[in-house]
Amino acid sequence: MNRTTLSLIGAATALAAVTGVAALTGGSSDDADASAKAATRLPVQRSTLLCPTPSSSDVSSTTYTAYTPKRDGADAKDGAAELLPAQSPADDTADPGGDGGKNDGKDGKNDGKDGKDGGKGGKDGGKGGQAAPGGDKPVLPLKEPGKPVTTEESSAGAPALIGTADGRFAPGWTVQQTTTIDAGSGRGLLGTACTAPDTDFWLPGVSTDRNRQDFVHLTNPDDAAAEVDLKLYGPSGRLKPSTDEAITVPPRSTVPVLLSTLTDQRAAGASLHVTARTGRIGAAVQAVDQKAGSDWLPASAVPSTSVAIPGIPKDATSARLIVFAPGSDDADLKVRLAGPNNAITPAGHESLHVKSGMTAAIDLGDVTKGEPGSLLLTPEGGAGPATPVVAALQVTRGKGSDQETAFIPATAPIGRSATAADNRTKGSTLSLVAPRGSAKVRVTASAGAGGGSPVSKTYEIKGGTTKALEPPRPTSGKGPYAVTVERLSGGPVHASRMLALSQDGVPMFTIQSLPDDRGTVAVPEAGQDLSLLNDD
Repeated sequence: MNRTTLSLIGAATALAAVTGVAALTGGSSDDADASAKAATRLPVQRSTLLCPTPSSSDVSSTTYTAYTPKRDGADAKDGAAELLPAQSPADDTADPGGDGGKNDGKDGKNDGKDGKDGGKGGKDGGKGGQAAPGGDKPVLPLKEPGKPVTTEESSAGAPALIGTADGRFAPGWTVQQTTTIDAGSGRGLLGTACTAPDTDFWLPGVSTDRNRQDFVHLTNPDDAAAEVDLKLYGPSGRLKPSTDEAITVPPRSTVPVLLSTLTDQRAAGASLHVTARTGRIGAAVQAVDQKAGSDWLPASAVPSTSVAIPGIPKDATSARLIVFAPGSDDADLKVRLAGPNNAITPAGHESLHVKSGMTAAIDLGDVTKGEPGSLLLTPEGGAGPATPVVAALQVTRGKGSDQETAFIPATAPIGRSATAADNRTKGSTLSLVAPRGSAKVRVTASAGAGGGSPVSKTYEIKGGTTKALEPPRPTSGKGPYAVTVERLSGGPVHASRMLALSQDGVPMFTIQSLPDDRGTVAVPEAGQDLSLLNDD
């Protein structure tokens, strides 16, 4: 067969392929030269979430709640959403609640009370027929979008969870993990929204101080090992490592590491940078204070020149701001508190200078003065370019031995919608801040895990203010329910949800930020291009 014949066959094949693409996209030769249409936003087809090991305490109990909102455009029939237990390596992996060393795994392969028989009945110990995390069945499988499912686990050996949702359950799939520890140094309410895997995390607000035990939990969802680097930065720069900061996380497993074992230097306020050299991971820090309780510290939003930290409770007795400048330039920031009526400058803390590669921390005291608020960090006026930063706020409620602590990281704005999965009849507070222009949002309470009907309300947020409200509750609903925030119009909106469950005089609480759920993705419209046949 000669070259001419091959060229003709190749051209015919290319033409058939292009014609097929045109048929699929609806294109025609009449509009071949038309400009490309704007990308269409379509529901995502697959989501992955990672939940860290909840606790090794024998006096803890954990509630898991999973939810997917109903979405227009999602497949009406196909799909599934469920979580499976991660493995915990049987080697020298650190375990919160052990003897405090880096590599003292407490229960080998998460056998803790044998897993299958621990926690209210083992395999079938969850509510509503949901498998308990210590069993060998999938956890929290969803039956339909718009209705949450929940389960409880009281075993000290409860593992981390790795979950996948696809089809109609993928867009906006959210899982909340809420743990109550009744006694001991970790006493408190610990909550976290299970997170999507990534390769880069900034966690300002960690500590290597002697009164803190901070464990970073690294979870690998994939079938190949992940290589992870951990670097700590204190007030004077990089904390000198005392051991290898490179961690191998085996496939589909979780590894907790005690941060104070990575360095001999003690820092009350530090920033942790977690990067995956190979693979991808989930990263969250479990911070345990000997006096002020414990909670999860999630990653900050990506470095930005303007930062919003939403949802400081009105009864906060103290607030500590931690900021890190990861770039090569120093950052000069203006500090403002957005309250219910306007944004003000906290007395004595008008600005903050953050040196490059160093962590800066300031104590703001009872900055809210009895009113709810949010912190806004913006570049201080100057001729030079603004420097991106990451930030977090450590918030304390209560006094003396009845203190409890929580963390609020810098939070990305809600692009379209965001969801907090575990809300109770009492104790939930939703905080919304519009840093610049005014905005309108719709807040929807889902049906409860035990039934009921959803309820929606619309709210206006004035620019530069924070609106703290009790979210709507489902009609005749029973059990935990989800709250979804949709931005309808106006400027950017940042949100968080506080869950407060006081116990024995201790104001236990946890705060989860609500970044956009990334439930949709921009898909450009493709069309035919006959110029592909040109032989230039």
